[in-house]
Amino acid sequence: MRKNPIYQLVTDLIEPTLKGSDIELVDVEYKKNGKTWCLRVFIDKNQGVTVYDCQRLSREIEDLIEIHELIADHYVLEVSSPGLDRPLKKESDFLRNKGKQILVKTYSPINSSRTNTGTVKDFANDTLFLENKKDTLEISLTNIAQAKLIIEF
Repeated sequence: MRKNPIYQLVTDLIEPTLKGSDIELVDVEYKKNGKTWCLRVFIDKNQGVTVYDCQRLSREIEDLIEIHELIADHYVLEVSSPGLDRPLKKESDFLRNKGKQILVKTYSPINSSRTNTGTVKDFANDTLFLENKKDTLEISLTNIAQAKLIIEF
């Protein structure tokens, strides 16, 4: 999955802060909304994210970014839970969802399609093994533009 420089800088800054806690960094987005830049940090934990978790981490992230002077532009910081349809981006995301149905959009076509659905069979060596009705697709992590759970009610 392709990442912008701010994504990597903020991720590298936050992850050491979260080590040893029960909070996991799910995703970081840095996008312009109208005239304002927005830095979104998505976190999760087994028991669910609380407002207190978001407030505490928001203060820590703001301080770290200011100390390290990572972002020169004025921006709005949002820290929240990724929700039910959280993106799957890392090996741990795919492994945690083994046996579940997901939707995967790729940068280049696989079997003449850039959108595939199937069951997560495995993830190893930066490759997703996605079982669909016909066969098992091998999708490189670098080819995945977007992946998320298919929510069934």
